[in-house]
Amino acid sequence: MSDVSRLLDAAAAGDRHAAADLLPLVYNELRKLAAVRMAAESPDQTLQPTALVHEAYLRLLGPTDGIRWDNRSHFFAAAAEAMRRILVDAARQKATVRHGGDRIRIELTPDLVATLEPHEDLVALDEALDRLAAEDPLKSELVKLRYFAGLTLAEAATSLGLSERTAGRHWTFARAWLRREVEGGAGKK
Repeated sequence: MSDVSRLLDAAAAGDRHAAADLLPLVYNELRKLAAVRMAAESPDQTLQPTALVHEAYLRLLGPTDGIRWDNRSHFFAAAAEAMRRILVDAARQKATVRHGGDRIRIELTPDLVATLEPHEDLVALDEALDRLAAEDPLKSELVKLRYFAGLTLAEAATSLGLSERTAGRHWTFARAWLRREVEGGAGKK
């Protein structure tokens, strides 16, 4: 059993020292996951990767109510889900009128391009991902591992117990399904 697995078991059992010892072992990997995830966010996102890692870590090892992780992959999948929830919550909050959601932020620079690239709508993606989870939880979990945790197809396939070819087919289907849902949902609003 690896140090990470041992510390995860101890932290889940309520050992606060184990939780403190765990952070240095997983911090760099969580930071990389957060940096990859934040690179895909819109430029007006104010949450920093370090803050995302810390918030996700607190959610994972806060009041756990006996949550146990089967292994390292299970822990990182839970971390990806926590990061997803944090980013979606931040996007929803930012979209409220109270927080300036009815305003468009434009940087005034001399070389401003006439057409700005549309940024992804994280809330719409989250809602579509929830609909996919209702139809096919395995494909939804694959998307979470690839998109939010930044795992490669091979890593995600291993984590889910799938062959890489099957994971590839699921990934292709899920991407197309989500694109149709998000783009179709944009016209419904």
